[in-house]
Amino acid sequence: MNSWVNSAEILGSDLPLELSGTGNRRALLMDALREAVRSGRLAPGTRLPPYRSLAADLGLARNTVADAYAELVAEGWLAARQGSGTRVAERAAPVTPVHRARTPERVTRPVHDLVQGQPDPSVFPRTAWLASARRALAAAPDDAFGPGDPHGRPELRRALAGYLARVRGVRAAPERIVLCSGAAHGLRLLADVVGGPWAAEEYGLPFHRELLASHGVGTRPLGVDADGARVDGLTRRDRAVLLTPAHQFPTGGPLHPARRAAVVDWARVTGGLVVEDDYDGEFRYDRQPVGAVQGLDPEHVVLVGSVSKSLSPALRIGWMVLPQRLVAPVVAAKGEREQFSSATEQLTLADFIDSGAYDRQVRRMRQRHRRRRDQLVAALHARAPHVRVTGIAAGLHAVLELPPGTERSAVRAAAWQGLAVEGLGDYLHPGAEHSPRTGEAGAVRAARDAEASPVPHRDGLVVGYATPAESAYPETLDALCRSLPPVSPPPAPAPPQPPAAP
Repeated sequence: MNSWVNSAEILGSDLPLELSGTGNRRALLMDALREAVRSGRLAPGTRLPPYRSLAADLGLARNTVADAYAELVAEGWLAARQGSGTRVAERAAPVTPVHRARTPERVTRPVHDLVQGQPDPSVFPRTAWLASARRALAAAPDDAFGPGDPHGRPELRRALAGYLARVRGVRAAPERIVLCSGAAHGLRLLADVVGGPWAAEEYGLPFHRELLASHGVGTRPLGVDADGARVDGLTRRDRAVLLTPAHQFPTGGPLHPARRAAVVDWARVTGGLVVEDDYDGEFRYDRQPVGAVQGLDPEHVVLVGSVSKSLSPALRIGWMVLPQRLVAPVVAAKGEREQFSSATEQLTLADFIDSGAYDRQVRRMRQRHRRRRDQLVAALHARAPHVRVTGIAAGLHAVLELPPGTERSAVRAAAWQGLAVEGLGDYLHPGAEHSPRTGEAGAVRAARDAEASPVPHRDGLVVGYATPAESAYPETLDALCRSLPPVSPPPAPAPPQPPAAP
């Protein structure tokens, strides 16, 4: 057996690990890697083998190793960077603690929460869900309690096919739907099957970009303006493009119809794939619903969705509506058995949809979120009329546009008020601020970008107005208004210039 590498050299495909014990193979692998780092056998900076190679060496599924790497990155044991693989995270030398009197902090934990993506858990429809669970369990066939099919339960795939066709304009038979544990799981599977590189909107979830990078898929930014993603920037090198066309996340607004057609044309000509993250497709307030891009071309678009916004992220149920050619590869990447979503939860959701309870819940939440949004707009109009609110025709969050240079100070002021809220810059692709525009074509594109989006990388706050409990919402809005920068004073007039000498 090869000896352990104790330097920052790149490891080959051989990484000796002993997965002792029985149980979950991913957990055993994570324990072995933690112990190797903790004991110093894997030094800081050591590059680990690609997850595909390690999976082959250890006789594990690729997803098992990839997910173990991703979790250890999240825990801080490993670090993943595009182009340099996965390495053992660097560690500073321990510092001898110096005991000093500390100034008491004003706030030790947030009292108010306006972080997007976390709907108020108190509104989960417990009674209706329990009724569906009882009916689903009473009617469940015996095979529902055996090893799960990686496609997902047929009852839920049939219910979703009908619901998505009716509400989102999706064209898909149940056989095209593969269930997963959420949008993140779906992206992991697509990264394994499709490969990279991908293009992605310059504003988006950092977690999604990091997740793709942990699976060896790099992303490059596409500009975003008032009409959505600048899909004219796609190239033949891009294997896929990740979009939020119904409601660009987080800046708001749907993808313009001409760009929806253009991105489908790009996929047809190049063989690329459009990955449509339909994260809040049901929540529309001041405009007609926008159908899914998938309806334009089911063979070149994957629709990814979940119940995390409409019901709860705790259910861990999502779906992918796939082109026919990708169904078998995605199921193979998922594994021989369902490992991620409970069959009983899937059966319950199928009944919840078929009984009409899901439609009623979405309508109830749509009314609630619209009322929350109106309260936010009214509070800002009364107390901070200089702050422009955008992206409010749909979704569960709004963007508050701030004067240039004030975003970080506003986030700090919010923390001082006990308010958790995020800056718009937190969602900007790291390559967006430094993407060079060179040559004549680059100058033309830069001028066009400036005309289409006068302030492309603007200051702002992303406000998740669906998050707080009903009783806490007025206080939360008050804390938000106290955190906002005041009106900028008008510029001082220029001093008079002396007349020019004759």
